[in-house]
Amino acid sequence: MQIMIVDGQGGGIGKAVIETIRKRLGDSIPIVALGTNALATSAMLKAGANEGATGENAILVCAPKADVIIGSIAIICANSMLGELTPAMARAIAESPARKLLIPLSRQNISVMGVTGKPLPHYVEDVIQVLKELTEGD
Repeated sequence: MQIMIVDGQGGGIGKAVIETIRKRLGDSIPIVALGTNALATSAMLKAGANEGATGENAILVCAPKADVIIGSIAIICANSMLGELTPAMARAIAESPARKLLIPLSRQNISVMGVTGKPLPHYVEDVIQVLKELTEGD
């Protein structure tokens, strides 16, 4: 199973997800960290990602190959993250056949009905629960 984690700006959400995956699910799951900038990619690599790349082309190439894509809901919103996430990146992620685990934290003007305002660690635990279910099926 190929897991791709996308983050931008400081990479804090991606870093939190990767650290929790490594702590709870171990090192056997390959993780590709894709940052919209080098700082985000670096933070995710330091958190335990196996590989990392930065920028639009990396996301365009990797998104169709991923089995699971994890990130904030902003990763499917064109021009989000102060414009770091391009329309092409958002489209590549949205059109990928991968299962998307989107954390509903966003500075975009988006409200997802039914979502309760939980702190990031609680959403990361939700991601881990779904990943456990997906990896147990392998």
